[in-house]
Amino acid sequence: MELSYQSMKIAHQAREAGQVTDGKGLIQDAVKGSGIDSDHMVITLECLNTEKTKIERLLKPLSGFSGMSGEMTELAAIISRDIYLHSPNVRWEDIVGLEDAKRLVKEAVVYPIKYPQLFTGILSPWKGLLLYGPPGTGKTLLAKAVATECKTTFFNISASSIVSKWRGDSEKLVRVLFELARYHAPSTIFLDELESVMGQRGTSMGGEHEGSRRMKTELLVQMDGLAKSEDLVFVLAASNLPWELDHAMLRRLEKRILVSLPQSPARQAMISHWLPPLNSTGGVELRTELDYETLAKGMEGYSGSDIRLVCKEAAMRPVRKIFDALESHQDEDTDLPTIQLETVTTADFLEVLAHTKPSARNLMDRYTAWEREYESV
Repeated sequence: MELSYQSMKIAHQAREAGQVTDGKGLIQDAVKGSGIDSDHMVITLECLNTEKTKIERLLKPLSGFSGMSGEMTELAAIISRDIYLHSPNVRWEDIVGLEDAKRLVKEAVVYPIKYPQLFTGILSPWKGLLLYGPPGTGKTLLAKAVATECKTTFFNISASSIVSKWRGDSEKLVRVLFELARYHAPSTIFLDELESVMGQRGTSMGGEHEGSRRMKTELLVQMDGLAKSEDLVFVLAASNLPWELDHAMLRRLEKRILVSLPQSPARQAMISHWLPPLNSTGGVELRTELDYETLAKGMEGYSGSDIRLVCKEAAMRPVRKIFDALESHQDEDTDLPTIQLETVTTADFLEVLAHTKPSARNLMDRYTAWEREYESV
């Protein structure tokens, strides 16, 4: 325990120095300055690995990122900022439903690392998976579960990560991203809102900018390189508008799965999770008397995000009724009055439901039609 605490202290000093990505070098410097026997160095690093969920993850130093010019090293430092060093703390069991998506992600990311002897030859692991569907159905939540559960280096990439105003830098950033992913392998590259960086080429109004076309081409070339590489680097992409994606990118995303709106059992589980019979947080008790099955049937077409919003609004109804009492309470009196909230009933929930409409119900027909044409599960 003492050695683990010392490891955490060293890591804290590294974070304060603002050089988290060069973790091992910082630990060595800290060890030299702290008087710790160098024989314990390996044990210290192992202890740090076991404390990943408590402190920032330590990566291999960029000084070992060989074969790169000074310019490329600077770009590598930029990309390194998008590596998840903290765990998002989302487990597989925290995601209600989406069993097909969870199974495919495990097949692509988890099992090849746990059972490498199985994934050789024709059974080599998938290199790309696309999660598409309406907003609020859990695509990004699945990515957070990958970052939490899978023992891989997780790159959280968006358009701002790889698009630069300087000529030629965008394609260099894409190249450095994949080089870094191989350097830190096993790695997962998560491309959120993929349509923003990989729309169909040559279809934009007024013609496509040359820099955008070069960046897309480099991304396609690098993903083709993954198919010929033995490094465990996996691309996980999410999109709300899959019909806007370039067809060459769809070919490289070998698995494409629709993350659909939750079914009735999943909706019931979500409502009971957010509004259990008794919820006590911050010393305030919120009680509910709800017919979960009836409410779940009445929420056909609601996404997971919509359901959470409705539950939050229903929980706010009894809270609004006590605001006047709290406001009239004397500010100089430190003891607040005892807060007693009314019980949230099924009638309250249905009243909220009448004024909170689903955000993506009318889009499902288009997603289903696209699935029939491009499905690959």
